[in-house]
Amino acid sequence: MGEKPTIAISHLGCEKNRIDTEHMLGLLVEAGYDVDTNEELADYVIVNTCSFIEAAREESVRTLVELAETNKKIVITGCMAQHFQEQLLEELPEAVAVVGTGDYHKIVNVIERVEQGERVKQVSVEPTYIADETTPRYRTTTEGVAYLRVAEGCDYRCAFCIIPYLRGNQRSRTIESIVAEAKQLASQGVQEIILISQITTNYGLDIYGKPKLAELLRALANIDIPWIRVHYAYPTGLTPDVITAFKETPNVLPYLDLPLQHSHPEILRAMNRPWQGRVNNEIIDRIKTALPTAVLRTTFIVGFPGETQEHFEHLLEFVQRHEFDHVGVFTFSPEEETPAYKLPNQLPQQVMDERRHRVMELQQPISQRKNQQEIGKIVDVLIEQENPESGKLIGRSGRFSPEVDGQIYIEGTAKLGTIVPVAIHGADTYDLYGQVVNN
Repeated sequence: MGEKPTIAISHLGCEKNRIDTEHMLGLLVEAGYDVDTNEELADYVIVNTCSFIEAAREESVRTLVELAETNKKIVITGCMAQHFQEQLLEELPEAVAVVGTGDYHKIVNVIERVEQGERVKQVSVEPTYIADETTPRYRTTTEGVAYLRVAEGCDYRCAFCIIPYLRGNQRSRTIESIVAEAKQLASQGVQEIILISQITTNYGLDIYGKPKLAELLRALANIDIPWIRVHYAYPTGLTPDVITAFKETPNVLPYLDLPLQHSHPEILRAMNRPWQGRVNNEIIDRIKTALPTAVLRTTFIVGFPGETQEHFEHLLEFVQRHEFDHVGVFTFSPEEETPAYKLPNQLPQQVMDERRHRVMELQQPISQRKNQQEIGKIVDVLIEQENPESGKLIGRSGRFSPEVDGQIYIEGTAKLGTIVPVAIHGADTYDLYGQVVNN
């Protein structure tokens, strides 16, 4: 037997994809493969692709073409492999394998088969796999942070979203499995766990017969991790019990990521989210009353087919009224497999871009004002990076989630991966500035 080939992984897309990447790395390392971050030195490059919207696919294709030009053996995994398996093999002769979203745990077998000269298509029609605490994992985040997937897939069928077609129906892990993995992460010194799935407020519905997020949060209360953050909380799932669990569990951050997508009941109905239109205002007001310190993040889609000027004005008023801490805005992307692709009254890209710009413009002074309210406070900050030249530190407080929100630029000294008190003395629209408080 000759030496095993060297493998690099190029990661694209969301944090759910990132966890798949980390499991592939863990499995390959456990099987004795050399894993290198330098694609130039690798025999194989695994590209874990995103296929959520057109822009993500373009980035994935660009990465694949660039690698093909360097004559690398390419293994295509992730959502795009699930989505376009045949086309990818036809159009990219350099692709030695495609691996679907429910098959990444077979990566070692795939590489072995490729080494024997086979061109491999390993794509389950209906993904059903979900990794658990026993699956090897090699973390790629900064040392203090880890994502923890509580469920995979989605049972909703929003008219614009392709994810259920690519990731399958919801399948949750047990509370015991998630707690076991959280304990492993705590033993590695992780300070912040971010719970993720497609709809985290629906966690447990498929295996327990009802959502169990509140019970999960309470079960995680006893683990030695200072910060637990929840991503993708649908507003209807924020029941009084879940809000109470946020309030009563000391290590659960009062940070709510609510992917609302729109405010107008007619657009929400067209998006196949009719339940949400009735409850948006009521639930947000209830959260603010029950959790006065809550940090609210949301995302909106502008330019959904049929969105009139009146619908859009409704959204602007909604943003103005609720004063979210963080807002992300996307323009509608027509995805062929989704119902929204065929809807009449599609809007020109220019109109969508203008609307996106207007929402962002409206939100910026709100975000700036929220940030300025932090000036003069001493806040706990997780230190994530150090500029090797200036020695300046970069971190985040509980108000900021990695990748999607702002950062805190800090003077002073502190160890990477630790949480330290920082006095905030400056703020702009997205970021804060502070000084480590030395006791």
